[in-house]
Amino acid sequence: MVALGDYNELEIAREVDFGVYLTSEDGDILLPMKYIPEGARVGDKIRVFIYRDSEDRMIATNLTPYATVGQFACLTCTDVTPFGAFLDWGLEKDLLVPLNNQKNKMQVGKKYCVYLYLDDASDRVVATSKLGKFLQNENVELTEGEEVQLLVASFTDLGIKVIINNAYMGMLYRNEVFKDLRIGDTATGYITHIRSDNKIDVSLRKPGTSLKAESDEASEKIMRLLRQGSGWLPISDSSTPEDIYKLLGMSKKTFKRAIGGLYKAGAITISEDSIRLTKE
Repeated sequence: MVALGDYNELEIAREVDFGVYLTSEDGDILLPMKYIPEGARVGDKIRVFIYRDSEDRMIATNLTPYATVGQFACLTCTDVTPFGAFLDWGLEKDLLVPLNNQKNKMQVGKKYCVYLYLDDASDRVVATSKLGKFLQNENVELTEGEEVQLLVASFTDLGIKVIINNAYMGMLYRNEVFKDLRIGDTATGYITHIRSDNKIDVSLRKPGTSLKAESDEASEKIMRLLRQGSGWLPISDSSTPEDIYKLLGMSKKTFKRAIGGLYKAGAITISEDSIRLTKE
């Protein structure tokens, strides 16, 4: 049986003027001419992605969608209709998010974190931004300190909600963020705490990294950039976390700790909008 909304290895059964037909247990499936791999012949097995076209027919492509059935992804809204919104998922036909699958009404041009699944009623791949029932936080099989993969899902007053290992929802607190992250970005993270209610806290900092080691590394970087920048940098402890990260690639907390140490050592002076090397 064909795995709809996923990759399949199918054999080329016959050629036609507009493409080739691939044989499957669900009948022959068209692979349009423009998607045929160079040199492919009748009898060859090829890897294709299967979904339904606008006329509800199964169709194959060698394009790579941004996500497949069973995955979370952050996708951009391309159109809004009375019955739902459409998201760009990397294929010619956009992905439908039915109106009753939208946590909040979607808007064209904005990115949304969704889960892709096969709708039983229509036998089509659809998406939902109501993620709760597709997360596994009721049965967390992670350990504190474990390295995990994060998908940035949304922003809150506390920090950033992330999808962990395509299975769990977690929280990356603002004071742990030292990268310029946006919805849809991915990052390597580490489990810092699994609460009694199965809420999960994560960090971008590897466990065991001492504050001193982190501060020393930051101090070395700041001094190197100061020397390269004629002895000053247009940034100070009053600068925003975003500006600090853009210039230095570190969190404001780390930056303040580093320049505090450099100031005490007499290596720099600090003004309202800049730091400078002291005269040797």
